Amino acid sequence: MDSILQMMKKNMRQYGMFIALVLIMVLFQVITDGILLRPLNITNLVMQNSYVLILAIGMVLIIIAGHIDLSVGSVVAFIGAISAVLSIHMHLPTIVVFVISLAIGACIGAWQGFWVAYVKIPAFIVTLAGMLVFRGLTMLILKGESLAPFPRNFQLVSSGFIPDVFKGSSLNILTIAVGLLCTVAYIFIELNGRKKQKKYQLQTTSGPLFVARIIVIACLINVFSYIFATYEGIPYILVILIALILAYSFVMKRTTMGRQVYAIGGNANAASLSGIKTPRVTFWIFVNMGVLAALTGLIVAARLNAATPKAGTNFELDAIAACFIGGASAYGGIGTVGGAIVGALVMGVMNNGMSILGLGIDWQQTIKGLVLLLAVALDVYNKNKAV
Repeated sequence: MDSILQMMKKNMRQYGMFIALVLIMVLFQVITDGILLRPLNITNLVMQNSYVLILAIGMVLIIIAGHIDLSVGSVVAFIGAISAVLSIHMHLPTIVVFVISLAIGACIGAWQGFWVAYVKIPAFIVTLAGMLVFRGLTMLILKGESLAPFPRNFQLVSSGFIPDVFKGSSLNILTIAVGLLCTVAYIFIELNGRKKQKKYQLQTTSGPLFVARIIVIACLINVFSYIFATYEGIPYILVILIALILAYSFVMKRTTMGRQVYAIGGNANAASLSGIKTPRVTFWIFVNMGVLAALTGLIVAARLNAATPKAGTNFELDAIAACFIGGASAYGGIGTVGGAIVGALVMGVMNNGMSILGLGIDWQQTIKGLVLLLAVALDVYNKNKAV
């Protein structure tokens, strides 16, 4: 029991919001008469909130480094407009459209990163200017009108499912098999990591707690695999999300680049004196944000099956809120990719649950604002308490 309390205290940001996510899901599952966790609704939940999940992954790196990016919503709309012109007017193949769009996103990130990293203009000002510039360019390209429809293979990235090669009738066998494989892989990774910790005489969690954590997560993997299997199977967008989460979690936890981002956010001057090239790292995290914003633009355009001048409105606020709700510090230096994902899921479940209950957008915005304020207030309280 003591080890559980110690672990909870040490990781209050991440575990606290994960517990909050579970409680919110249980609450809405009860008051919506079981609609929330129906297979169709779970699939829609993933597809509808994919934009904030992807943006939150890039935004949390920006926030950890002590910056902010207000332009991502406008970049989403701009890339959607570019992809529509390339795909609908110029009839380029989908893969070519994706490559060009992602490259443009990288250039946008490099442009903004240059001003922040090398000219030393505050990121708030640079990205605020970017928000205005790219929203204006979007309206200029689309001439104030929507452009549609996209080719079917373009739409699949957001609305398609991996076909079941085993041809299950009422159950998608491939999804069940993938869930089991993921469970085995997760158990192997956890056991291997614990073995390495013991080898180097690092502190490890108690045996019963370690086993309990594995059992809980393995059950969650298989439960959600079954839920997806009873509908259409695994959405393509879910594969993209999982790949991004795993890749960025690895980068932030296991690589020099990740450690440098945390160091810059903790104390930029100390990081520079220790040999970290802070301008270069800052430049590349903005390039990364540009690429992820471009990917989000493609996904949003595919889901809407249209490029619209108003696409991406307030997306930057959703991404920033997800990061802070997920435990990122407003002061920089603290945050995780997993925490940002949990924060995004909290917002997604709240949006979905309140929509099912028929609450208007006015109440939804009010409640989300209060949740964000509470999350940041908790961060400030924890920081002051530590001092």
